[in-house]
Amino acid sequence: MTQSGVRENESRQGVRQEPGPGETESAPGGEGPPRRPRRLLKWSAAVLALLILGTAGAGYLYYRHLNGNIKKDALNLGDHKVAAPTPNAAGQTPLNILLIGSDARDSKENQKLGGARETFGAAPLADVQMLLHLSADRTNMSVVSMPRDTLVKIPKCTDPDDGKVYPETQGRRMTNQSLGHGGPGCTVATWQELTGIHIDHFIMVDFAGVVSMADAVGGVPVCVDANIHSRTSDGKGSGLKLEKGTSYIQGEQALQWLRTRYGFEDGSDLARAKAQHMYMNAMVRQLRENATLSSPNKLRRLAEEATRALTVDPGLDTVKKLYDLSDELRKVEPERITMTTMPNRYVGARVEPTEDAEQLFRLVREDIALDGKDKDGKKAAEKASADPAAADDEIPVQVRNGTRTDTLAAARGRASTVAGLLTEQGFAQAVADTTGSWSEERTVVRYPSADLEGDAQRVAKALGIPLSSVKRSTGVSGVTLVVGADWREGTDYKAPKRDDKTPKSADALNGADDKACMHVNPNFTW
Repeated sequence: MTQSGVRENESRQGVRQEPGPGETESAPGGEGPPRRPRRLLKWSAAVLALLILGTAGAGYLYYRHLNGNIKKDALNLGDHKVAAPTPNAAGQTPLNILLIGSDARDSKENQKLGGARETFGAAPLADVQMLLHLSADRTNMSVVSMPRDTLVKIPKCTDPDDGKVYPETQGRRMTNQSLGHGGPGCTVATWQELTGIHIDHFIMVDFAGVVSMADAVGGVPVCVDANIHSRTSDGKGSGLKLEKGTSYIQGEQALQWLRTRYGFEDGSDLARAKAQHMYMNAMVRQLRENATLSSPNKLRRLAEEATRALTVDPGLDTVKKLYDLSDELRKVEPERITMTTMPNRYVGARVEPTEDAEQLFRLVREDIALDGKDKDGKKAAEKASADPAAADDEIPVQVRNGTRTDTLAAARGRASTVAGLLTEQGFAQAVADTTGSWSEERTVVRYPSADLEGDAQRVAKALGIPLSSVKRSTGVSGVTLVVGADWREGTDYKAPKRDDKTPKSADALNGADDKACMHVNPNFTW
């Protein structure tokens, strides 16, 4: 893939961050006028395009024109694939979308906004990376930001355009370098390697794309607890200049907010992520409060800017696909949206994931809401089935060996061993299913319909498996026990201690929190 192809369009609001040494940022400071904004789900810039188009009622030729604006690239450039999640009772699976902000500076517009002329033509960096997780039942959404300077192993990636192979890095590198290893598909591969989360799509945007989108959408309210001017004495910094309190920002000023690092809190990338989360939440709230997009001319402009700003994977490469995605995202109320940052610790000037990060990744993998609530908005709790179980010897049970992991081969004979345990306890119809290869992090009992819930819970109880591990799924045809990597040996299942709470170190922010205000670094007040 050409470098320009990587950089010219990318999607996502939070794109660019503050420059490193030798970089400068130019853009007028000041406070945007508090005009009535027309906002869209910009934090899924692709979504923006769809929402607009669905409202605009564009004709066929215009539809084709807009489709032609959208750039696309391969989804995954790595060799390692992560299996898609098992469908739930309604046949739904979660949606995981990686939002990427590129610092590409290969156009005059991007150079003007990002500075550092000496970086013209250099490999782009994925300086903003956010994973958007939409739950299978579409009741909640989680966003996980990864700091750009997180140290990771970048896997082997192959550029789909010229066939160039980028070998796996020797040692760890900053995660933002993954974009330069063939394109956004390598950033996707890096995320999947680190988190074990199956990623369905990516959306990418660059400096110019953020400005055009933010300008077309209109002002978004943000808050600072003191006057701020994020500019150092030697001219570095985003240039963001705001008065204490709430301001409406758009265009270049929105880009400044999303890039500001020095002026917020401790001047780190973690503070910048928090500011990006606040902006995204405010955008969603404003969209819901002002959902009517009445001006055809403004709708057309929004459609043009949104589609021109995006680089997406082939699964999102038309207006219709983007619209369908936005329709799914709009099902989630702001109070069920949780923004987080990957828990980390410093390693010199860089950061690395902590044990809490793996906890956060597991919650996403298992589609557990980060606000700790079930689909009705109430705290989740185990519930015994009202459906009576059949007699043990009348319950057909398939037992599968799911002990295989990324680093370990499947433990031999586990399905047969556990099927034997069930037989000894009176489940005469328990059999080992050896027809496939499975990988399951935790042992689980699945059932396809409500009339088998009691049977599934009876099987779980017989083996000491908690009710929280009994799941309804359209991916099975009968009661199915999958022996997971947490039970590779022995005859007694010892359920691992489960902590399904979002780690405090993830710095969670609820989407309905309209009182959030960024703390200004005392060295950058005026």
